[in-house]
Amino acid sequence: MSETGFDHALYDRFPTQGPRPEGELEELERIWCKPTGWQLLTAVNNNYIGIYYVGTAFLFFLLAGVLSLGMRVQLAAPMQEFLPLETYNQFFTMHGTVMMFLFAVPMVEAIGVLLLPQMLAARDLPFPRLSAYAFWAYFVGGLLFFCSLFVGLAPDGGWFMYPPLTSIAYSPGINTDFWLLGIGFIEISAIAGAIEIIVGVLRTRAPGMTLSRMPIFAWAMLVFAVMIVVAFPSVILGTLLLELERAFNWPFFDPTRGGDPLLWQHLFWFFGHPEVYIIFLPAAGLMSMMVATIARTELVGYRLNVLAIIATGFISFGVWAHHMFSTGMPRVSTGYFSAASMAVSLPAGIQVFCWIATLASGRIRWSVPALFVVGGLLVFVMGGLTGVMVGMVPFDWQAHDTYFIVAHLHYVLIGGMVLPMFGAFYYWFGMTSARPLSERLGGWVFWLIFSGIHITFLPMHLTGLMGMPRRVYTYLPDRGLDLLNLVSTVGAFVIAAGVLLFVVDLFRNFRFSAEEEAGNVYGGGTLEWLPTGLYSTRSIPLVRSREPLWDDPGLARRVEEGRYFLPGSATGLRETLITSPINAEPQYLQIMPGPSPWPLAAAVGTALHFLALTVQAYGFSLVCGLVAVACVLRWLWETDRPLKHEEADVGAGIVLPVAITGPSSHGWWALNTLMVVMGMIAFMAVFAYLYLYGIHPEVWIAPPPLWQSGLVAGLAAAALGLAWASRAVLARSPKGVFPGQGPWLLAALGSGALAASAWLNWTGWQDAGLDAAASGQGATVFALAAFQGVCAAIAVIMAHYLGYRSGRGLLTGPANVTLDIVVRFIGYVALQGLLTALVVRFFPGG
Repeated sequence: MSETGFDHALYDRFPTQGPRPEGELEELERIWCKPTGWQLLTAVNNNYIGIYYVGTAFLFFLLAGVLSLGMRVQLAAPMQEFLPLETYNQFFTMHGTVMMFLFAVPMVEAIGVLLLPQMLAARDLPFPRLSAYAFWAYFVGGLLFFCSLFVGLAPDGGWFMYPPLTSIAYSPGINTDFWLLGIGFIEISAIAGAIEIIVGVLRTRAPGMTLSRMPIFAWAMLVFAVMIVVAFPSVILGTLLLELERAFNWPFFDPTRGGDPLLWQHLFWFFGHPEVYIIFLPAAGLMSMMVATIARTELVGYRLNVLAIIATGFISFGVWAHHMFSTGMPRVSTGYFSAASMAVSLPAGIQVFCWIATLASGRIRWSVPALFVVGGLLVFVMGGLTGVMVGMVPFDWQAHDTYFIVAHLHYVLIGGMVLPMFGAFYYWFGMTSARPLSERLGGWVFWLIFSGIHITFLPMHLTGLMGMPRRVYTYLPDRGLDLLNLVSTVGAFVIAAGVLLFVVDLFRNFRFSAEEEAGNVYGGGTLEWLPTGLYSTRSIPLVRSREPLWDDPGLARRVEEGRYFLPGSATGLRETLITSPINAEPQYLQIMPGPSPWPLAAAVGTALHFLALTVQAYGFSLVCGLVAVACVLRWLWETDRPLKHEEADVGAGIVLPVAITGPSSHGWWALNTLMVVMGMIAFMAVFAYLYLYGIHPEVWIAPPPLWQSGLVAGLAAAALGLAWASRAVLARSPKGVFPGQGPWLLAALGSGALAASAWLNWTGWQDAGLDAAASGQGATVFALAAFQGVCAAIAVIMAHYLGYRSGRGLLTGPANVTLDIVVRFIGYVALQGLLTALVVRFFPGG
């Protein structure tokens, strides 16, 4: 059944259309031209941004690896003095932080940005400038964060940053602030990339690529991105709360004033444990793709794999507190989280057995990707078995914070992500390079890394069971730990040798080329192996199976001849098809933005804003923040321009609208995803409020008077009504006619009502005698009020941007993308303010 009323009989026109007009391909190449010189910094299409992204993430992998070698030299023998205590703590903190925040998640996101458009046969992801902004923010912010190590300002409180050790009393320097503001900023970049991926997977698939025909990697990236949207707001909130405590003495985590340090652990691990699966699921998707090619057969249990990916994403959010078994949690809670820890291993096991069944049912063609796939499978299963062990509460009590946990963590992450990543480098290298990587050197790379993993981490299980605690920079001699630690250090250098050999192979063979590629070296059957250029694929094919290149050997030739959708540019601009989310039916033609310097400028401004906050240069920080906002508005102005075409022929006489508004538009989906992020931040802040009330109800005071609460709620409701009225006014205007300033003025009044509501909410609590620095109630209430104020300020900026466009006569009816987004954002912020204000006033009621 059709989702959208699209006539599937139109598909029969493909691929029977005749020869393409002369010059059509040249026009396509001109529109998607290759950047040169300084233009490389303004590139936005995934071919370039994906390579930049992957390269930067791999650089951070190398840097974090160097730090780990320094740590292993320090621990090679007892009472070593290679690294002083303070330096070791900085190395330890930066190693974990860089690996988790600057390598693992960005790497899988980068691989998604690089591969997904080709796998989906889209010209690009739907928001290429957002991808560029996400990358540059990550690149600039990540390098600035890492450079803190060279000036003695690197964080030293562990990659988990537990209070009270990271409070201002125990860490008075700005080292901790670098971590809090730097990581919070980098997570914003990850969320921007996740929004791009969600909308891209759901809305830019090739026609006919239903959900049941999607490549398994696309499923994995979709669940990955949804998990980021749900989980990362928690750590963003946690870092902001700890920074507020350090900067303004608001006692979120101070038990003497109604806070609780365990609140940080709940917020951090609500993100931290799903993050393990956020890292694993895309790598598992890569494994599933490579396994099918290695065995030369379709993946066994495709639907089971999809269900396992979704189940893993869902169950992982109920596991976070198994990191807290030793904190004195109630027995009922430990029992629940222990059971959830066992349950989450079941869908992972399903994927493992599907891979084994696929390899067994086909005929393995041994290659470097095959070695990394099988090796990763073995290492991951070993890590999973120890994971079941630490999920048992009595065992976890004994092994917690020992080197047994270090061994388990590295087996899971290396087997579940690092080895599949290396396999993916070899497998997909032909997509981006004119020369493939060496199979001969690749074998040496694998065996060095694989053997080094076991030499390094297998002995750590024993050192942990023998009582060696983690996070120590030395140990006493004659405790039976000397030889085991020396073996682990030797193993770390064996791994380093394998990685170094890979880097040598990379420099020898990587030759980036969008015109000439090594191609489908291993014989994959999915769409990323179609002939491509900077425009991705010559024409967007009609998909009829999961392995279209295997099932239809002539597909690549017909695609290259331009016999499917968008064989040329229908409007003279960069374009891609937007399809329906379930059955991938063509809905409309999206105009894609081209190269621009504004995403880079906005990212630099944002990074400098957060860096200036860290060193308390508040004036400079404000200027950088305003510059970043101005750059974002400038890039939006370029992309939100009136279109010359209302409809376009996308091939074979099929005519589709060009850009639409409402629930079918890709902008509507992106805004909804952003509102989920904001809603999760507000939800976790409410959780913090209620959690602290349950711990310290004695410090709670009565809320402001009922009339004042009613005024706050009334202003929020008025903002909602005014916003929707502005859209109604525009909808009544004739098509293409400018209705005057009425819609903008209503939206502006709505944003003003939001700002007034946020201000009254803040002052009302102050008048009631609540002090943000006096109690956990004050800290959480004013944190919620501040968050609502920031959202209201964004709504005001958006309304003024809308007013400027209205003043230029660009706000024409009966529908407008800018007005639709601004109105819906104002409405959301109004509802958020209404609900959060009522919760803290009426529950628990003072």
